[in-house]
Amino acid sequence: MSEITRGDPPSLANVRKTVYHHYIRVDNPSSLIFLSGQLARDGQGKLVGAGDMAEQTRQCIRNMRTVLEAAGGSLEDIVSLVVYTTDVRQFKEIVAARMEFFKDRLPTSTIVEVNHLADPGLLIEFQATAAL
Repeated sequence: MSEITRGDPPSLANVRKTVYHHYIRVDNPSSLIFLSGQLARDGQGKLVGAGDMAEQTRQCIRNMRTVLEAAGGSLEDIVSLVVYTTDVRQFKEIVAARMEFFKDRLPTSTIVEVNHLADPGLLIEFQATAAL
């Protein structure tokens, strides 16, 4: 079983009130799961939440949950998250939607604005690493 320590050095900004930690240390992981970029598409490949950043965020996270459960994990096992978005100005909407899923065991996180994603209707994509 992995020993996971989440931390925020007191000399840095208090990010615990947001949606990530400054670092996560994983000792003795039994398994690592690397997720491909998850998009706002349902099981039939149809776009979910056209033009709606919050709903697309929720769908990406639901897809991550599905992948992790198939691999024997859960959202709480995510230790690193990279978010690609076409509009970082909607950061508040992204954070609010993420907080519906991530409560106490927050991952480390990076958000990157990109010109566009694989499909013109996509606004956001999540890539994650989980430790079991």
